[in-house]
Amino acid sequence: MADGNNRGFILGAFLGSVVGASIALILAPKSGRELRGDLNQGTKQVIGKAGDFKDTVQERSSEYTEKALEKGSEWKDKSVEFSKQAAESTSKLTKEVTEKTSNLTEDVSGKTKDFAKDVTGKTKDLAKDVTGKSKEFAKDVTDKTKSTVKDVSDKAKEFKDDSKETIKDAKSDIEEVKEDAKDEAGKLTNK
Repeated sequence: MADGNNRGFILGAFLGSVVGASIALILAPKSGRELRGDLNQGTKQVIGKAGDFKDTVQERSSEYTEKALEKGSEWKDKSVEFSKQAAESTSKLTKEVTEKTSNLTEDVSGKTKDFAKDVTGKTKDLAKDVTGKSKEFAKDVTDKTKSTVKDVSDKAKEFKDDSKETIKDAKSDIEEVKEDAKDEAGKLTNK
């Protein structure tokens, strides 16, 4: 930024000198010959200052060109170094991620196998337990069914025996009622 200010200052000083000299010559009360001599001298001074300005600009542009080339070279070197570091970091990161992914895959695979074995074992145990309990339940149901059938059969026999006895009693009662009815009918008819 300071270099830009220097160039502006030099350009301003040059233009100011030219304009100032021209105005001074034009406003000065001199004869034509003196005025032309002054103009020639002023022009020579302006040409000399323009040559100085040209030399200054050439020097400055050479300096700026050298600085730009140096900075460009520095930036190029830094870019190459940064690219190498980025490539190394990326390679290292990729290797770490690959290793971690591989380890994680192995870990998950092992845990999945263990889990599958555990589930298989528990499923077998559960199947045995269910089978055993199913057999026990079936036996209980069979035993209870047999017991119930026996109870029902016994009750049916009791009922049958009771029914036979009740029928026998009923027949006997009917015979008595018949006898009583006959006796009453005979009494009624004998009267």
